[in-house]
Amino acid sequence: MVSVRNTNGSINVTLNRKTAISYVEKPTFPSIDQRFRSIIGLNKVKEELKEIYAQELVAKKRRLKGLKSQAQSKHMIFEGNPGTGKTTVARLLGEIMRETDILSKGHLVEVDRSRLVGEYVGQTAKKTREKIEEAVDGVLFIDEAYALARGGDNDFGKEAVDTLVKGMEDYRDRLVIILAGYPREMRMFMKMNPGLSSRFPYYLIFEDYSSEELFSIIVQMLKERDYYLSKGASVVIKELLEEGNADRANARYSRNLVEEIVRKQSLRMIAYDYTDKEHLMTIEKDDVLACMKEEAAFGKRKSTYISHGRPFS
Repeated sequence: MVSVRNTNGSINVTLNRKTAISYVEKPTFPSIDQRFRSIIGLNKVKEELKEIYAQELVAKKRRLKGLKSQAQSKHMIFEGNPGTGKTTVARLLGEIMRETDILSKGHLVEVDRSRLVGEYVGQTAKKTREKIEEAVDGVLFIDEAYALARGGDNDFGKEAVDTLVKGMEDYRDRLVIILAGYPREMRMFMKMNPGLSSRFPYYLIFEDYSSEELFSIIVQMLKERDYYLSKGASVVIKELLEEGNADRANARYSRNLVEEIVRKQSLRMIAYDYTDKEHLMTIEKDDVLACMKEEAAFGKRKSTYISHGRPFS
């Protein structure tokens, strides 16, 4: 037996003069890696997408060699809290599927219950069909999909689900439907619609970000805006994120925090009339503390309104 390493990272194992087996030590996914290079966290989701990608590529190779290749539905469930990257991943997934000829367009059509369900008999099927047709050759992303079942058996949401199922059959190879939403609600929704489970073979779980990942997201967002954190500001933000508040464990909170920090820094720039480049780029500890003070006051006002039985707006 002779082993020879090739320049592409693969190894040819020659068993005898007539037989040779070639295998790659570690598969590479340049399309996925490139698309997700700027996406922090979501490691499990990335690995699952690579499995889907590999399965599709191998199926294509098998068909070219005249081998059997059973068509696999590519519809998916995205389960996770808001701000955990579900919409972003759906958009990137469409782009990857276009590049690999799985979908001819790969565009994303994002909808929720209000875009699918009508108020009168006959409206729902029409609205849902229109969105399905708009998404053909691309991805139909239905956010908070469980809302389609919130009205019970007599609700028009059931009609929307039935229309979606028909659309999945009509455009079997030309459409990817993604149902997304909160973990608990999505599981209840699937249990209430047992016929859907078999039609969605891929179940991707979007976990909340760790404090380290959230900090990296904030640094990245600031860098994209030509800002950077001072040492003191970094310490304060890390302490804030490490408190373990579930409401902060998502990119949406990080984005809002960054925008608020930039506003506070702008006020400080005007107050002290700073004009040099370094000052204009630097986020200081006081900028972050001003945001935290405002957030604490907001939380206190919200608690007061709720305790008195009045809705907070």
